[in-house]
Amino acid sequence: MIAGSRRIVLVVLLLSSTAAIGVGPSAGQVRDGDGPFRDVDGMTRDLFAPAGKANVLVFVSRDCPISNGYAPEIQRICAAGRANGVTCTLVYEDVSIDAAAVRSHRDQYRYRDMPAVIDANGAIARRASATVTPQAVVVDRAGVVKYRGRIDNQYAALGKPRRVVTVHDLSDAITAVIAGRPVVPAETEAVGCFIPRITSSRRTPQ
Repeated sequence: MIAGSRRIVLVVLLLSSTAAIGVGPSAGQVRDGDGPFRDVDGMTRDLFAPAGKANVLVFVSRDCPISNGYAPEIQRICAAGRANGVTCTLVYEDVSIDAAAVRSHRDQYRYRDMPAVIDANGAIARRASATVTPQAVVVDRAGVVKYRGRIDNQYAALGKPRRVVTVHDLSDAITAVIAGRPVVPAETEAVGCFIPRITSSRRTPQ
């Protein structure tokens, strides 16, 4: 009986050890919204405490046509911001995606020199109050969300693109943050594909 009890204890210990090994996030995935986060290239990043003037979280998904259509404009904006101490991070909101698939999608849409993380459980989106892809959230060096919303006004609504883009919300927000000015408006409504798993209430930028 004693030997049998020892075997039971040993099995329990082995199962516990196996579970502990499996809890860590894989490359590019996160466990909660606090970070730090590992991107798909294995680098550790603090998305909500950027080293530069700001970090732009760009929420995307590989199967969202609007998200993919914005790839060139996102790259243009981020390239311009990089010269002024602003970084951009792609946040993939696909329910089922791995690091290899993200790298492939990033290469396909020419997101060069742009880190990417997988928001496997929606923690980043919940913390940033992001609800659709594509959507941008600008976080300053103090960790304060300065802007949340659309990239520009290309879409009046789903399926209703404008002929001419007249408002460049994200570019204007980045310019304001760099200059130390308030971002006005601090929040806009983004048009795109809804992010799954997001159940928390939205927060207003401070």
